[in-house]
Amino acid sequence: MKHRAHAAFYLKLLNAFLASLLVILLVWISLIRLGIAFNFSFLVDFRIRIVQGFLMTLALSACSLFLSLLIGIVAAILRECGILFLEYLASIYVNFIRGTPLIMQIYLFYYIIGTAWGVENRFVSGVLILSVFEGAYIAEIIRAGFSDLEKTQLEAAKAVGFTRRQTVRLVILPQMVASTLPPLIGQFSSIIKDSSLLSIIAVIELTQTMREISALNFRLFECYLFLGFLYLVLTLPLSLLGKQLEKRFSYEH
Repeated sequence: MKHRAHAAFYLKLLNAFLASLLVILLVWISLIRLGIAFNFSFLVDFRIRIVQGFLMTLALSACSLFLSLLIGIVAAILRECGILFLEYLASIYVNFIRGTPLIMQIYLFYYIIGTAWGVENRFVSGVLILSVFEGAYIAEIIRAGFSDLEKTQLEAAKAVGFTRRQTVRLVILPQMVASTLPPLIGQFSSIIKDSSLLSIIAVIELTQTMREISALNFRLFECYLFLGFLYLVLTLPLSLLGKQLEKRFSYEH
């Protein structure tokens, strides 16, 4: 049994290596056909600016992660609260945000709503815009997790005399964590990637930093390839964590 597991692991590793090799080969052949030769040495001269942009992206993502989770929880509760006005209000918010592109919302909230209410700080504006956008998706993840609760377990908790607090702590929360944590991790990864669009309102995060560097030396390909690498550094661990959590909380395991 152990040998079979090892064989399966090495087979997966081999296939992953071959797939990666194929992608690298395809890119390499394309570069040869275009006559492009990369030189990343100039990035050393901009290392301080790149680190600052990287840290700004981390700060934006961390603040937006916390606030969007709070907004998502509130919106999910309102959609199931039983008060018709609040349900419609939350439903309009979720459907509007999910049905329109983020770039339109950035312009709407920054140049119209933000200006009308005197929100001038670009970092604060960026966090608010990202949080409102991601909060709508988190609300649906949480609402779906609540809908998937095992009703028989709730009935069993009631039958054995659990109080409401005990039912929430011992029955509802464990099931909610199991069903919502993996997709939430994926959504947190989206927050990092979506923060790149804040460059259109001149928030000096990672994308805006690399855009300014490429404008100085015209090394467009190198700048954006390195930018993609830096985003992978941030998002790939989250993707791997999400897969591990999905396996950990799967009833099949």
